[in-house]
Amino acid sequence: MMFWFNHDVSGWGWFAMSASMILFWVLIITVAVLLFRALGQTPEHTHSPNVPSPEQVLAERFARGEIDEEEYRRRLATLHASGPLNKP
Repeated sequence: MMFWFNHDVSGWGWFAMSASMILFWVLIITVAVLLFRALGQTPEHTHSPNVPSPEQVLAERFARGEIDEEEYRRRLATLHASGPLNKP
């Protein structure tokens, strides 16, 4: 019976076995890494990005020295006089 070539594998047989074993382990490791990443991630919020309020923008401009105290207080009073801002 010569089904297994007398238990001797040719060079191409060794190459095919080696290549298939490498591909098998690459597949297993890839699946494990993807599964680990998917389970380890926190769910992303679909909210809009954190946009600073107009008061915060005005305060940042004042802190950077782009506007002086008089202009800061005038613009802040204007913001507060216009009432609450409607956010979408």
